[in-house]
Amino acid sequence: MSALTHNFEVCIASTEAELQQACIVRKVAYGHHLGDDAVAGFSSVEALDRTPGTVVLLCRDKVTGEAVGTARINVGHDAHALLIERHVILPRQIASRLRAEVTRLAVLPGANGLVKLCLMKAVYHYCLANGIDWLVIAARNDALGRAYRGLGFKDFLAPGQMMPLAYAGNLPHYIFTMDVRGAESSWRQSGHRLLGFMMDMSQRDLPDFQARPLPDVASHSQSLVA
Repeated sequence: MSALTHNFEVCIASTEAELQQACIVRKVAYGHHLGDDAVAGFSSVEALDRTPGTVVLLCRDKVTGEAVGTARINVGHDAHALLIERHVILPRQIASRLRAEVTRLAVLPGANGLVKLCLMKAVYHYCLANGIDWLVIAARNDALGRAYRGLGFKDFLAPGQMMPLAYAGNLPHYIFTMDVRGAESSWRQSGHRLLGFMMDMSQRDLPDFQARPLPDVASHSQSLVA
């Protein structure tokens, strides 16, 4: 696994061209699973992609330079609720802390399965660098649910329960949460097979995630991280 992951690198989409590449991956990936009619709007950059406190990740094949995967991280705080918070009330232990939701996670059909793991590794380290305490993610099917549980996410709803999400085509989804700060300890205690991969930063395949202050909530952010 370690050798194969060196074939990919993840960056933050910081230009219009890179955001468009992310949109192309979204449209192709979601269209493959849901049909072209369901993803007609995915070819355009969304307003949330440009919102302060949001980053769009792009995973590229190092050999070809092709964008093969993408994910969006949206940070929630007192001045900005997560998309998921329009549908569920998060418990106080999550809602009172800096939290982030992963959306628009997409991998091109036929791409190596490690692309998704590389993106999730990038999500995790971005959260660590930015003092984010909790991650929330939704899964539209059992296979994705098993994959997220395998990474250490916990079911938020009752076992087997799903709910439709308006921003995800009104399709029913499982909802999961992760304690970002406690993840490494949990992985070590369980002898998790992905521990080495998730914590290995020696290959420089991720950007240097510098803390990004959230607009108009700097003091709030500092109090939460303390």
